[in-house]
Amino acid sequence: MIQYNHTVNIEMSVEADWLKWMKEEQIPNILATGMFMQARIFRLLDIEESAGTATYAVQMLAETKEHLDIFQMKYEPMLDQAHKTRYGNQSVSFRTLMKEV
Repeated sequence: MIQYNHTVNIEMSVEADWLKWMKEEQIPNILATGMFMQARIFRLLDIEESAGTATYAVQMLAETKEHLDIFQMKYEPMLDQAHKTRYGNQSVSFRTLMKEV
């Protein structure tokens, strides 16, 4: 199993809209690719809110690294663009890849 983690720091002024959009549109679109078995979203509690932002982790579980590779090549650019179009410079993010051991 491969865990793909997308950590997002979002401005609190758009946090409620972002969370609704992630739950109702972006995560369903990610799952519709068929490359992940599940996707969950978590709000990080141990990180202090600074400069009016909140931090979330979107965790997606893929069966294989090949599924993740396909997602990154075929689907992720379009999904990233949708996020950038909607939230622009109101968010900063990074991704990490983890393998269950």
